[in-house]
Amino acid sequence: MRRVAIIGVGMTKFGEHWEKGFRELVIEAGLKAITDAGLQGNEISAGYVGNMASGSLIGQEHVGALIADQMGLNPIPITRVEAACASGGAALRQGYLAVASGLHDFVVVGGVEKMNDLDTNAVSQILGGAGDQEWELFLGATFPGIYALAARRYMHEFGATEEMMAAVAVKNHDNGSLNPYAQFQNKIDIEKVMKSKIVADPLKVFDCSPITDGAAAVVLASLDIAKKHNEQPIEIVASAQASDTLALHSREKITELKATKIAAQKAYDLAKITSKDVDVCEVHDCFTIAEILATEDLGFFKKGEGGKAALEGRTALNSEISINTSGGLKAAGHPVGATGVKQAVEITWQLRGQAEKRQVKDAEVGLSHNVGGSGATAVVHVYKKV
Repeated sequence: MRRVAIIGVGMTKFGEHWEKGFRELVIEAGLKAITDAGLQGNEISAGYVGNMASGSLIGQEHVGALIADQMGLNPIPITRVEAACASGGAALRQGYLAVASGLHDFVVVGGVEKMNDLDTNAVSQILGGAGDQEWELFLGATFPGIYALAARRYMHEFGATEEMMAAVAVKNHDNGSLNPYAQFQNKIDIEKVMKSKIVADPLKVFDCSPITDGAAAVVLASLDIAKKHNEQPIEIVASAQASDTLALHSREKITELKATKIAAQKAYDLAKITSKDVDVCEVHDCFTIAEILATEDLGFFKKGEGGKAALEGRTALNSEISINTSGGLKAAGHPVGATGVKQAVEITWQLRGQAEKRQVKDAEVGLSHNVGGSGATAVVHVYKKV
């Protein structure tokens, strides 16, 4: 297996893009990444795109061929990868494997979703398909409801408070305020979170990630040729993916994501590191409770201590472990197919020292964690400066 590096990154601003369509978003991100890599389009030999629900959201299937056509990349193969909200992370893993195997030297990986063309109820119904349609969605269990169950059980088992979850939102909005690509760039406080409208008790509006349009892209190359094209390649030293039951009721526990724990341990073993070596991490905070669970399942804190750590500021920028410097899904936004790739873009900027006001000091090792549904898929990547 060859060593693999990111040599180019690019993304659109995340938010409500009424002036841009699906095609414009993915072209903007893709061209930025290819330009950043110092390549011409004809040097790319394959592509992968994370996309969950373009057929339902905008009526467009066969998006791999569409993107190859619109970006002027024909006749190279571009393959759509779907793993619900982990589609971007899964696409990155496929691109990584394509280069590591020696099959391709230069691969572009993108993620895109155009979500705001439908109303909130319709989008919520579509996103619900990432869970068990027969046993959850059909019976009215939306994702806010499912994560609310996990939150309530976590509070019962570990004595956590709603203020602890609110602290996650406050911290991520602080980081998002420093990110020009973030959907929300406004700071908030715990009182604002606590007074916001209840979505599914105990989760409130400010505990939930928004509906978002956006795209992100990276260019991958074998490490032995990466420096010929970019002076600051960022090596992907580990890529791991794991699965769990689709339905929440079949899990051993609902206060942890088993797939995350398994994928994380595989990634740490491949990278020959432990969780203590990670300087900056993008985790899948679709809801504030999800970030708390992730920080525990990834090994940063013991089970039951993640909420307290958030309240104490131990996950803030340049603290014990810098979590979601981009603003996370909560503030940066969550165009579901693009999220996993956006995480890789943010980690690349951090390890290059290009994150500006949200820069983590002396960052050497980064990690991204992308989740599908309520945890049926988890993808973990580890990155290092070369």
